[in-house]
Order: sequence, then C-alpha cells, then structure tokens
Amino acid sequence: MFAEAMATTSFDQHASQWNAVTSRDARFDDAFVYAVVTTGVFCRPTCPSRRPRRENVRFYHSIEDAQRAGFRACRRCRPTEPRREGDARVELVRELIDADPERTPTLAELAEAASLSPFHLQRVFRKHVGVSPAQYARSRRLERFKKSLRAGGRVTDATYESGYGSSSRAYEASSRLGMTPRSYQRGGRGETIDYAIVRRAPGHILVAATPRGLCAVRLGDSAVELERALATEYPEAHRRRVAAATFEWARHVEACLEGTSPERGWSLDVAGTPFQWKVWNALQRIPFGSTATYSSVARAIGQPTAARAVARACATNPLALVVPCHRVVAANGSTGGYRWGAARKAKLLALEQGS
Repeated sequence: MFAEAMATTSFDQHASQWNAVTSRDARFDDAFVYAVVTTGVFCRPTCPSRRPRRENVRFYHSIEDAQRAGFRACRRCRPTEPRREGDARVELVRELIDADPERTPTLAELAEAASLSPFHLQRVFRKHVGVSPAQYARSRRLERFKKSLRAGGRVTDATYESGYGSSSRAYEASSRLGMTPRSYQRGGRGETIDYAIVRRAPGHILVAATPRGLCAVRLGDSAVELERALATEYPEAHRRRVAAATFEWARHVEACLEGTSPERGWSLDVAGTPFQWKVWNALQRIPFGSTATYSSVARAIGQPTAARAVARACATNPLALVVPCHRVVAANGSTGGYRWGAARKAKLLALEQGS
C-alpha cells in the first residue's frame, strides 16, 4: 500500500503539471516528478513511457517525497540519476517523428516542442542518435515500408501508409532494400542468390551474392543453420548453392581471414541507414590485426558521444569479415559483444594477431 499522504489536492490544482507530463515538456524536468498508483513508480515529466490515466497520477515536488510515499524510480527515465543534456528532449523528438507516418514535423516544429533552437536540436539529436532528425525520419519511414511489404501489404498501400507521397519516392528510397519493393515484399521472389559455405577456423561461413553484389556473409556452427537463416530472410528467392572453390565471392571472403583481400571498394547489395553505413565504412579502415574501441570509432566518424549507436551498428552488420566488426572491442580490454558469438570473435582476433 502506498502512503495515504499522496497528493490530496484537486486535479485543477495540478493542471499545469499534467499538461507538462502530457506534452513531455523538458522545462519541468527539475520542477517535480509524477507517480503512477497502478505501477508504483515515479517519473520525470519527459519520461518516454506510455502516458498513464490521469486519475492514477500523483505529483510530488521532490524525488524524496515520492520515495517516502512508497514509490520507486522508473527504469526508463531514471529520475534519481543525473540527467544528461538532451536525453529527454531527444526521446520527445523521436516520438514526435514516429507518431505520424504521413507527415514528418519540420525542424522548427520539433525544436519548439523540445524547447530548443533548431541549431541546438540538430546538434543534440546527432550527438545522441547519430543522425539528423531528417535522416532519422527517412530511415524510420523506410523501416515502416519494409515491414508493411513483408507483412503482405500491397506495394501501393505500403507506399502511402509509410508516408511516401508517391510511388517514385518509395522506389527511390527503396534502393536501400537491394531489390525492388515488389521483389522484397515477395521474400525475394524473382531474385537469384548464389551462395557457398566455407569451413574455416572460426566455423562455417556462408557467403551469398545477388547479381548486384555481396548480400550476406554469416558465421555459424553448421551449414544447415546458415542455410536456414538465408531461407528465412529470402524465402521466395531462387537460392542456388555453388561450389566454394569456384565462387569468386567466397575466395574474396576467405582472403579476409588472411589479410590479403581489399576490403573496400567491393560491390555490396545490403541495406543500411546513413549512420550504419558511416560506421561500416569506418570499420573497413581498421587494419588487419588491429583493434579499435567503440568510442574510438565514434570519434573517427565525427560523433564522439555515439559509442552506443556504434555498438548497435556493429550488431546489425550483415557482412562478417568484409565489414570487420570483430575488430571493435570494449574500452576495458574485453572482446565485447559480437553478433556471431563472443568466442568466435576471440578466435578471429587471435587468428589476425598471430596467436
């Protein structure tokens, strides 16, 4: 049971606080916290969590008052921790962009909602997200488009539901799919994907390519596992297994393990956001046998506070070895995470460093 000392004043007396909560007004983040009776937590006014019903909300002038009343701190907005500049405002801007698929707010509108100047908003948003608000909006629109296509929606419907004003805009943006929207919608139907599986020291390696370029390099414990993953991603494509010895792409990828393959300038047929490509290009500049930290990669791309975003880009890298995300390690000296397993990452690093 929460203390009966919870706010006894009327709703009208807290109208301004409730307005700040519903609008996620960052100007009030240091003025009060609000608690939710049904969940037992208290939050900052700008907390990105789903808004509670008004009758379940109580307001407190301080964190201590909320804690004395029996509430615990929210794990999303972390009201008991020092607030980093721009965190809540960035979350607010992201939610505003995501809220209406058909219309992206202008930079001026976003800046006004976040109580920042347009210039400051651009700087803070890039600092925390890794891309500008406009680039974020474009990537989210493309994500909605892809999701709708894969769910079986018609291309025309997916085009307008995702916020593209015309089919030409959708087809222009969908160049990041690596194939036409209709082909992507059909699980790669009409596409031919040649692939080979190589058995080398770090395990099995699947190398796949379309006529346009390399589309996947995956690591796994077995050929069956890797073939199943490729079939899941492109269930309707004509997948054709070829001999590794005669597959030029396989030979190029094997050369990556020896440090003899030019890892830049290849024809690649993979999708990625502008930020992901910026990170992947930076990873290709890490020399064979060397490592870099997530923070150093963030600095290399001109966004020194985006280390976490760099880690996410590494985790979504579709081209193992070619885009050598295994060369990015934690600042404390540990290998850090790896999409294909930390043990395999350690083996790759040992191979490159001659251990």
